[in-house]
Amino acid sequence: MSKRNTQQRRHTIITELNKMGKVSVEHLAKQFETSEVTIRKDLAALEQSGLLLRRYGGAISLPAEIIEANPSKVSKRKLAIAQKAAELIKDHNRIIIDSGRTTSALSQYLTDKKGLVVMVNSLAIANDIQNLENEPTLLMTGGTWDPQSESFKGQVAEQVIKSYDFDQLFIGADGIDIERGTTTFNELIGLSQVMAEVSREVIVMVESDKIGRKIPNLEIPWQKINTLITDDDLASSLKTKLIEQGVNLICAQTQ
Repeated sequence: MSKRNTQQRRHTIITELNKMGKVSVEHLAKQFETSEVTIRKDLAALEQSGLLLRRYGGAISLPAEIIEANPSKVSKRKLAIAQKAAELIKDHNRIIIDSGRTTSALSQYLTDKKGLVVMVNSLAIANDIQNLENEPTLLMTGGTWDPQSESFKGQVAEQVIKSYDFDQLFIGADGIDIERGTTTFNELIGLSQVMAEVSREVIVMVESDKIGRKIPNLEIPWQKINTLITDDDLASSLKTKLIEQGVNLICAQTQ
C-alpha cells in the first residue's frame, strides 16, 4: 500500500475515533480490507503522534486533560527520550522494556538492532516488538493483569523474570524524588524491583516535568539506577542534584 493510502487510512481512523470515542482493530481491518497487523501499526503510529490512546484490541480518544496539555510537545519529548535510550542498546543485548507510554516509544527505534532478546509485561509493547522486521526474540512475563498500569504483575511475573538475566532494563516512573529515586502511584512495585535486580544496567526514561515530583511509593532507589534519560527542558539546578546522586544523566534534545 502506498504512503498516500496509509496517510488517508490513518486520517479516516482519527475521524471515526473522534465520532465514536473508540475503535477496534478487528472492525478497522474489515473496513479497510487490510490485516490486523497493519491496523495495529497505524494505531501505534497515531499514538506516538499524540492523537489517540491504544487499548487492548483497539484505541480510544484522548482524555480532555491530555489534549489540553499540548500532546505534540509531550509526544516529541517521549520520542526524543526513546531515541536516546535506543542508542545505548547493542546488538544481541537481552533487555527488559517495562510498561509505560514513554518506554513503549522505544520499540520503533530497535529496527536496526540484531539478535535482541526482549522481555515485556505489556500486551501493547509485545505487539510492537512482534511487528518489527528484524524479529527480536520476544519474551512475556505473564502473571496477573493490572488494569491501572495495563500490564502483567504479581508473583507469577516475578518468578518468570527471576529465571533470566538481562543486560538492560528500560523503565519509566510517575515521579522522580531527588533524594530517594523513582516513585509511583501504583502499590504493585514488586515486579519493577525484581526487574532491576536481574538487570546489569537500569535505565530510567522520564519526562523532565516528573523530576522533583514526590509520590509516596518508592520504586527503585538511586543505588540501583545507572542512567536517567530525560528531555532538555530540565532545570540546571535539578541536573546538578541528579548528578550528585551518582546517576549518568542524559538530556535528549527535543528541538
